[in-house]
Amino acid sequence: MARLNIPEREQLSLLCHGPCLYFPHGNICMGLTTKEIGVLVRESRKKMKVTQKDLALTSGTGLRFLIELEKGKETCQIGKVLTVLQALGMRIQLTAPAGSREEN
Repeated sequence: MARLNIPEREQLSLLCHGPCLYFPHGNICMGLTTKEIGVLVRESRKKMKVTQKDLALTSGTGLRFLIELEKGKETCQIGKVLTVLQALGMRIQLTAPAGSREEN
């Protein structure tokens, strides 16, 4: 998969008790709605000066899918969402709740 040309960024570490999203333009602890994720995707895309069409082509998704993702559609396919996030240089970090896994 092709990846957009994203300037190197300093990784910020967060002390977060839940899932966190790491964005090219700042990091956020989860608790986000689909609409908020859509806004973050749109803002990151625009800051990179990438059109919806170009991002759809780069991420291998359709333009209609990207439009719906940016609008916060709740039924977007998670695999495609992850592909778009990867193309934007974003990643999701999930952390299991304390005590949910046995530590060695």
